Amino acid sequence: MGLRRVLLLGEGNFSFAASLCGVAGTHVVATCYESEEDASRCGGAARNIQRLRESGAEVMFSVDCTKLKDYFLAGTREFDCIYFNFPHCGRKAGVVKNRELLAHFFHSSAEVLAEEGEIHVALCNGQGGTPADQPRREWHNSWQIVAVAAGAGFILSDVHPFKAETIHGYKCTGYRSQDKSFCVEGALNHIFTRSTPLLCLTPLSCRIQLESQNISFQVPQVLVDKINRGFLAPNSNHPVRTVKEKLTAGLSQAFPLQSTDSCLSLLHQGHLHGVCPSRVFWITLSPEDTPSTEETSHRLANAVLFSRVDFCQDTDKSVQEGRHSPNQFCLRPSLLPHAQAIIQEGDLLPGTLHVLSGPVFRKCHISPHSLPVFHEMLIVFAVNRGTESSCIQMLVNNIKTTIHSLHQTGINPNISLQEATSCETTELNDFAAFESQLSNIKYFMCMDMDPAGSCVGIIRTSHELISSELVLVFASLNLDLLAMLLCGISDWRMLWTWDTRFLQQFPRGELRLFKSFSLYPPSYVHDVSFWVPHGEPFDEVAFHTIARGVSGEMVISIQLRDTFQQVGTGRSSLCYRLTFQSCDRALSCREAAEMQLRFREEIQQHLGVTLR
Repeated sequence: MGLRRVLLLGEGNFSFAASLCGVAGTHVVATCYESEEDASRCGGAARNIQRLRESGAEVMFSVDCTKLKDYFLAGTREFDCIYFNFPHCGRKAGVVKNRELLAHFFHSSAEVLAEEGEIHVALCNGQGGTPADQPRREWHNSWQIVAVAAGAGFILSDVHPFKAETIHGYKCTGYRSQDKSFCVEGALNHIFTRSTPLLCLTPLSCRIQLESQNISFQVPQVLVDKINRGFLAPNSNHPVRTVKEKLTAGLSQAFPLQSTDSCLSLLHQGHLHGVCPSRVFWITLSPEDTPSTEETSHRLANAVLFSRVDFCQDTDKSVQEGRHSPNQFCLRPSLLPHAQAIIQEGDLLPGTLHVLSGPVFRKCHISPHSLPVFHEMLIVFAVNRGTESSCIQMLVNNIKTTIHSLHQTGINPNISLQEATSCETTELNDFAAFESQLSNIKYFMCMDMDPAGSCVGIIRTSHELISSELVLVFASLNLDLLAMLLCGISDWRMLWTWDTRFLQQFPRGELRLFKSFSLYPPSYVHDVSFWVPHGEPFDEVAFHTIARGVSGEMVISIQLRDTFQQVGTGRSSLCYRLTFQSCDRALSCREAAEMQLRFREEIQQHLGVTLR
């Protein structure tokens, strides 16, 4: 392993650089903006420069931090760490000028920083504009360092106090080595790393086997980066798999168990009883893969067979009457049809838990706990009539014991059963609300750690699918929500990040408290107002889904700000506020504005609205 190359910019008296002399395995390149003659006049500078040179460090003068590649040959540009302590344009330069300096600095640094290198920027208290500043300045009056860095592809990965008193021999100087030094009390060191680039979501075709036929289909834009990620694969160390494996291991100690994962089709054909059509992802097969009328009739008959009335409570008349084309397929929104197939084929063994796992896909509103795709764990078993309540309690107690052994947040999670009849629909998260469409629910399984995502599972029973003596119990768990709550992950999007720093925090088979590698990401607010087609209901879920697709999940919030009905015409106008923010990548103001423009075009084209 070679020497760690460190670049220091804007040195005044070179005392910070001198403090790094003698650090094993480190090669220091110390620079300043002034000429050698001017820099040497600063108190102690000449002595520090001599010390640096004697230790083998490089000392450079008249270096402009906004044009770094001009000073280093191609083979010597990759620095592992770049320090810029207390940058300033000088004199009476305001926040705008200093933001511009930082912006040019970050872009310049991107050309000389190693791929996994770090940039350290020390700022006086309040300048950065992050919540770490105490007191915190108003955003418009700060240097907005996280937004400025994002423009060059960097994210803030750590921030901690700049403790000048702990740096041996360090003496802070002022702008360009002036006698009046910067106030370092409460100063902060901001550590930036490279972000993974924003995804370019190009159209994707997926090929799978449906019964005995290989078919392909176009993946919905919002799911392009989420299909076939393999979170539950045998070689995966993803926390979702760890939660699933731990739960399965706990259940196997108390019950006979059969597990099914890999052979479950991603597609469901025909209508889904009770589910609003706008809440599922409909797909179209490639022309050469479209099944014949005879094949379609056979498959549709099976699809209807798997949706017995005991499971269904229709809320959409068109679905109930079967007016959807039998050729239509959707990405499976639930594993229930697969469980019903096992039952119909007579493969369900009384007393044995049948565990099915895999991703399911649902259109939903945008929120930190609303997941358009998540991994469902469905537990199915048959018990003697009259014993279902005690068996359900045994199951829940087993799950509770496993969860208690897994939690990493320092808070002992409590899982409780809530009667479905006691829960108001408005209190349910998207997961529970969608499950309520599929069929009657007996219990909600809730964790009291976080109200917004507290429902992590549901339990339903059926008395009609096997025999009069047996009762079927279906327990559905949202593995993604469980992983979030157990590991302290506040945003579901982090589970799907491509940044390797996420999985590096989770050794195989272990859950740990997650530490974010992107702190205080900048957010950008945009409003959109439009007229809705007269006499037609506005599909808000489709509105949210379009926002997900065009932004690559960069929209974190959508709020209805205003409604207006025009006198005379009766036309209705809606105004929504979109907040763009990434949880794991650098998102610049310009990129957010471009996403907003595409979003305006898409809703006009697909929802038929008229922009105002």
